[in-house]
Amino acid sequence: MSEQAKFLEGNLLRHIAVMSITSSVGLMAVFAVDFVDMIFISMLGKAELAAAIGYAGAILFFTGSFGIGMAIACGALVARALGEGNTDLARQRATSSLIIGFFFGAVFAALVWFNLRTLVSLLGASGRTLDLAVGYMQVILPSLPLLLIGMVGGAILRAHGDAGRSMNVLIYGGVVNAILDPILIFGVGLELTGAALASVAARFTIAYLALRAIQRHHGGFGDPKLRDIAVDFRPVFAIAVPAILTQLATPVGQAYVTRAMAEFGEEAVAGMAIVGRLTPVAFAIIFALSGAVGPIIGQNAGAKNNERVQRAFTEALWFTAGVTVLVSVALFALREPLAVVFQLDEGTIARTLVFLFAGPLSLLWFFNGLIFVANAAFNNLGHPFYSTLTNWGRHTLGTIPPVMLGAALFGAPGVLIGQAFGGVVFAAIAFLMARSVMAKTADRAPDPREPFARQGRLHSLFHLRR
Repeated sequence: MSEQAKFLEGNLLRHIAVMSITSSVGLMAVFAVDFVDMIFISMLGKAELAAAIGYAGAILFFTGSFGIGMAIACGALVARALGEGNTDLARQRATSSLIIGFFFGAVFAALVWFNLRTLVSLLGASGRTLDLAVGYMQVILPSLPLLLIGMVGGAILRAHGDAGRSMNVLIYGGVVNAILDPILIFGVGLELTGAALASVAARFTIAYLALRAIQRHHGGFGDPKLRDIAVDFRPVFAIAVPAILTQLATPVGQAYVTRAMAEFGEEAVAGMAIVGRLTPVAFAIIFALSGAVGPIIGQNAGAKNNERVQRAFTEALWFTAGVTVLVSVALFALREPLAVVFQLDEGTIARTLVFLFAGPLSLLWFFNGLIFVANAAFNNLGHPFYSTLTNWGRHTLGTIPPVMLGAALFGAPGVLIGQAFGGVVFAAIAFLMARSVMAKTADRAPDPREPFARQGRLHSLFHLRR
């Protein structure tokens, strides 16, 4: 068995904690820079700038979903190959995933770039705010393929169990961004454009460091042969397509929430933008769960150790519950300092929204974490379309009706309340589906080359055999 399949033995809760915490530190470095961006922009004293970042954030979430989907596919396939002891196949699939992802990422970025004004307008932006959001996005979007390389590279490192280097890559990218932000925003006076340029520089850094780490410490990459890329296209996209569709559900739901919040004015959108920047910083460990648990489940599934797969799922949920409680307590204690940092005056709607999140609503993030863990199980056990169904349900039926009801009953705060409570029902559905998948897997471990196997007639059109 390959020495790199490190999750086949040892304490599962420790593996989950180490992978999640180290991955979250890297994510937090990136999210923290976004958080600092918002602080810097707030210091400029222009509400339209903060609102523009809020609108742009919804589009960036949309574009980033493509990279997340490709990273999920690559990580699952590499982890399964390592679990089987086939390091050559793992290296080949890592190479193919990067090339395929870079090409399609460039195409995707171009499509969004040429339709930016329409997309931002659909979110509710207008006038000066619309122009600012579009200008910000026009600078960042061309670097999407670089971000994708960094994300897929990080997934490859995590599939090898190398959470430390995956973390360091993101930290260095965050440091570059943090250094350039004040220089470009204030020193050069570029404001939003400066923040965008700093983000582009960080993406260059992350992509380069991820590739270098794989090359130096994990056997590098195979020869980029067209024949191998063509062969791997099927298994990569067999997971990537539903994974991308899964990820796209989140920005679609968030776009609706942004649109609903826009009805209550730019101050409400600015408050929601602060919550949007605060959330991934506070819950970085939860955001990292899917990528952290995935390789653990994937390696053990590849080794056909199904009892260990089920225990990993359960341990991950206990870990999620503990993290959610601790973070929620910390947020509640920090509400007043947050108001000072973001200059949230007493009685303003922005202050109300931030205080609402940094209190009871943050506890409901456990259910989002449950969905993340369930999706990791689906993607690594050959049922990626279950992730798609779960996420789209959560961000359509689990978002639109409750947000509409919340907005009608409680105004702008009701938008956040409806969005939070909408995830509870679909988290329960995801839990039951994941338990069912693991029970079936105990009878027959799925072939990693046939990730849609045994999913019924609905998926027969997408059943791609290698």
